[in-house]
Amino acid sequence: MTDAPATPPRAPETAVAPRLIATDLDGTLLHDDKTVSDRTIAALAAAEQAGIEVFFVTGRPARWMGVVSDHVHGHGLAICANGAAVVDLHRGGRIVEVSPLERTVALAVVDALRSAAPGTSFAVERTGGIHYEPQYPPLLLDPAAAVAPAEKLLADDFVSTLCPEANEPDATRGPDGRSDAAHSPTDPAGPAFPDQPVIKLLAHHPELDPDAFLQLARTAAGDLASFTRSSPTALLEISGPGVSKAGTLARCCAERGISPDEVVAFGDMPNDIEMLSWAGTSYAMANAHPDVLAATTGRTASNNDDGVAAVIERILHDGGPRGARSH
Repeated sequence: MTDAPATPPRAPETAVAPRLIATDLDGTLLHDDKTVSDRTIAALAAAEQAGIEVFFVTGRPARWMGVVSDHVHGHGLAICANGAAVVDLHRGGRIVEVSPLERTVALAVVDALRSAAPGTSFAVERTGGIHYEPQYPPLLLDPAAAVAPAEKLLADDFVSTLCPEANEPDATRGPDGRSDAAHSPTDPAGPAFPDQPVIKLLAHHPELDPDAFLQLARTAAGDLASFTRSSPTALLEISGPGVSKAGTLARCCAERGISPDEVVAFGDMPNDIEMLSWAGTSYAMANAHPDVLAATTGRTASNNDDGVAAVIERILHDGGPRGARSH
């Protein structure tokens, strides 16, 4: 496991030819029906062929990356869970790096939000799947592995209690070497993270305005963890201190010798703002949150109108980000 660095400072827009495209998925690259259009698939492939790396940078967990797993080429990596996990899509969505939310910190956040916003319910995203409280809105596409109060879900013995045989050295192994108990589509981490660290805490409120809930939570517990949101509902996504899309993307770029001014980024919601502010050139989708529109250097068409593809096509045609503005 690694500690995520602090969010890097904002980089100025330049006319430098891009070397990396960083794009959010929901509300940005994907249509509202959660598909990738043929136009976008072609644009991503053309960018990679031209030597521009593409990184998907999303709040989604690893197990929700199947929709784009065939569209990352060379490196095969994606940044998931708002920067808390780096995932190898060439290996079936296997988590290869984690910046965890420490269990004791998550418990302190739960306690603070219960006091500040009564009625809040919680879900706990671990490397092996999601677990949530009885009051938490059920996820139709992602049923919980366990339903219990957050304090139990965050207990230090939770994983061994839920699945004790997964930690036994003599447990029956699946064909890839994992124990049968841990061998499932909701466990992309495998033996690399046998304790299934927490990568994200989610908090839902049934009545509060989404932006008001975010501000309230940051006031109540912002010194404990990183708070953001990407849902149209009052659903907060909580990561370890300093963990963000921007921080993990910055580290991946530094490893490749890519500077911020060589990055073009796309997004639509508050969890994209730090990444968009860091990248040398950034684009808000036409459907973006007002705060995202204020944080970006460019605008493009909506997700349903293939706004990301439109910019990539212009970049490849004109040879640089300044000619890539799409309205």
